[in-house]
Amino acid sequence: MKLHRSTSEAVIQVLDSIFRENRYADKVIEKTLKSNPRWGARDRRFIAETSYDVVRWYRLLKNATDAKGDDFWKLLGGWCILHEIDLPSWDEFRTLNRQQVKRNYDEALETRKIRESVPDWLDDMGERELGDRWEKELKALNEEAQVVLRTNTLKISKQELQQQLEDEEVMTSLIVGFPDALLLNQRQNVFGTQAFKDGLFEVQDAASQYIAPFLRVEPGMRVIDACAGAGGKTLHLAALMKNKGKIISMDVEQFKLDELQKRARRAGVSNVEIRFIESSKTIKRLENTADRLLLDVPCSGLGVLRRNPDAKWKLSEEFIGKVKELQQNILKDYCDMVKPGGLIVYSTCSILPSENEKQVGLFLAENKRFELTDQKQSMPSSGFDGFYMALIKRIS
Repeated sequence: MKLHRSTSEAVIQVLDSIFRENRYADKVIEKTLKSNPRWGARDRRFIAETSYDVVRWYRLLKNATDAKGDDFWKLLGGWCILHEIDLPSWDEFRTLNRQQVKRNYDEALETRKIRESVPDWLDDMGERELGDRWEKELKALNEEAQVVLRTNTLKISKQELQQQLEDEEVMTSLIVGFPDALLLNQRQNVFGTQAFKDGLFEVQDAASQYIAPFLRVEPGMRVIDACAGAGGKTLHLAALMKNKGKIISMDVEQFKLDELQKRARRAGVSNVEIRFIESSKTIKRLENTADRLLLDVPCSGLGVLRRNPDAKWKLSEEFIGKVKELQQNILKDYCDMVKPGGLIVYSTCSILPSENEKQVGLFLAENKRFELTDQKQSMPSSGFDGFYMALIKRIS
């Protein structure tokens, strides 16, 4: 493999935007790839995968290269050395010594928080909450995420979708235990396919596909998705309900609901009503109206770090403390939207017990009108994202 100046400079610009301007990696990379239509598939893959890899192994690469501050050229050079890629004789790489980088790298592997490239506080918190299990999950969170599709069963069967994608040269495999899921055999851009444009699938991790069925919805029910965001789980609920009944999808961010509306149109979903949460009155007006309530609450996102490796450099203990307060407030303030006898699913994409079962336990201890019916956890070491979900019944 040979380094090219234009694609290397693109990687440096991406890293600068992520670390110095505090922008989200996926958005920065998407914008960068759109900026130069002359780049071919190989160039685009290099920019995206190298940028993510440097972000993922940022601390390890800094140690290996002795980079001071944010010398992104040095980090890229170190990445090349560790991948046995010859460095061009560019000025930016002149201070890098291949043997020294490899010695530093081998030494860094002795310390977990450097080897797995996480901040000290995050390593400490993970070990505190998960004990011996933390090391295994942390390792899994540094593996590249697989791409999973969810079949839109309102329009097509999984087998028909698999065949249509094959006709478009997108090869997939079935995943045991996931009735609507297809796994991409290799990473590729599926958003340009006719199947996507026709609304035949959504990109949704397999573990995320556990959540909507966990709510035990049936066609004809009245369901509230109270933290709907851009609507991935709303669309799954609509398919499970066969477009019958009503789903009220709510969020405090209007732009996410706008995106949900576009996705719903593409998917052929017709039983969704969008409601922006203007104030507590929006919630109050819906008390005792829902058969089912989904609370897919804001969280640390630690279960999906393999998809968002930049998050580990943006997160803080203070932020996680605030998000836990928000989770408890949402549980307390939103729970009465479900009718007596109805069910709530509380879910996160975190692997921390303090955001998951401990939050549910705290809520149930203070709200005796509710009881835990079931709970489920997906851990990153299982091969998919980390998710937690609790099924809670309102008994009076």
